[in-house]
Amino acid sequence: MFLTMTQSVGEWLGDRLGYNSLWLYLILVVPAMILSVIAQVWVKSSFNKMSSLYSKSGYSGAYAAAQVLRFYGITDVRVEQCSGNLTDHYDPKDNVIRLSENVYSSTSVAAIGIACHEAGHAAQYANSYLPIKVRNVILPLTKIGSYAGIPLAMLGLLVGFDPLVSVGLLLYSCIMLFQLATLPIELNASRRALQVIDSLNMLTRDEEYRGAKRVLTAAAMTYIAALAVSLGNLLRLLILFSGRRRN
Repeated sequence: MFLTMTQSVGEWLGDRLGYNSLWLYLILVVPAMILSVIAQVWVKSSFNKMSSLYSKSGYSGAYAAAQVLRFYGITDVRVEQCSGNLTDHYDPKDNVIRLSENVYSSTSVAAIGIACHEAGHAAQYANSYLPIKVRNVILPLTKIGSYAGIPLAMLGLLVGFDPLVSVGLLLYSCIMLFQLATLPIELNASRRALQVIDSLNMLTRDEEYRGAKRVLTAAAMTYIAALAVSLGNLLRLLILFSGRRRN
């Protein structure tokens, strides 16, 4: 069934875009890569700008994260400092929120926004947020697909064994599905963060709140861009494999 679907999609797009590899790359992948670069620049510029705007509350990133945990009644998650720049993350295995050096002790608007976002992830796990479960199911296949998807599909074409092509493309498509599952998780964590920031008056409703929202919106764009890159690559491969099969 998957093979039939990939063939039909690839042939439909191929008839309209052509089967030239370079042309397909320019049409489907390059725009997504440009979007990814723009998103990365936006994140860094937003973070740098909001890092120089300090909150009137005087809350540090670590304290803000702890406030979010307390808001959701979470008592078994620690907040620790880690090295690096923008390396902030929540580790569900160790039940710890790790905040980078320029977030952990900083009282900036950017630090509070990012710290609360990571605490939002902890709240998702505590509340058994469904997209988290879906992503965890896809994760093992994503790791396999990133290494074996394309080689298996190529091998299937070389030996003329269509089911192997189908398996390879299916594994590779898991990368896009993983990105698709990640997007609502990141958006929801930011929504939770902003709701708690507003409820507890961590930031003023004017420039500070808008600044934190800007940082989190810019961060969300990086995940949208990553999804676009994965989708572009998958469509390009579908078209190329369909064209080679025709030949």
